Amino acid sequence: MRPSKRAADELRKVSLERGVARYAEGSCLVKFGETHVLCTASLEERAPPWLRGTGKGWVTAEYAMLPRATHERTRREVTAGKPSGRTQEIQRLIGRSLRSVVDLAAIGEKQIVIDCDVLQADGGTRTAAITGGWVALHDCLQWMRGRSMVSGNPLRDHVAAISCGVAQGVPVLDLDYAEDSSAETDANFVITGAGGLVEVQGTAEGKPFSEEELLAMLRLARQGVGRLIELQKLAVM
Repeated sequence: MRPSKRAADELRKVSLERGVARYAEGSCLVKFGETHVLCTASLEERAPPWLRGTGKGWVTAEYAMLPRATHERTRREVTAGKPSGRTQEIQRLIGRSLRSVVDLAAIGEKQIVIDCDVLQADGGTRTAAITGGWVALHDCLQWMRGRSMVSGNPLRDHVAAISCGVAQGVPVLDLDYAEDSSAETDANFVITGAGGLVEVQGTAEGKPFSEEELLAMLRLARQGVGRLIELQKLAVM
């Protein structure tokens, strides 16, 4: 039995609430159970220096965890002078994931920054950030279309992410913290609406996992991401 009493293939309760930040061009408060992440999309009227003159734009991300998002207060990284290695790895993952479904040439020499701030953490913050970040990005691009800043739809597909793991010898979907902290294997899958794999991260925490377990986690991830994309579609209708 999982700590949450969920079935092996059962997601936590997921919600995607749009338009929660008054001033952002796009925003979404995403909840995966007790993990809550505020995602905002901000348009900048300039491309990064290395893209100037190319006609292409950019989508990037920043990620942060509020001091009391966890059981004990975590020091703000700004006071340390630089983001931690974990933070840099996560925000690069979010940026790569969202860029994979955007026609960067279609947005011109502009940059969209997706800020993902973890309000409350209970496992799966990066997967929630990618899933909610897509909604914020969608609304930012719609805002641009409404002002004739882009033509057509630069957003080519959906993208969402989910965690999987092997806990007590059983492949399971969408780990919360209690499960993640004791699982033998922890993996994250980023998958597009068309079923393409954007990124797969997998780590054996106890014993090495088998090919059969990897494929079982992939099947669970496809099922979970399919449900998340259904929720994305409902959110932006």
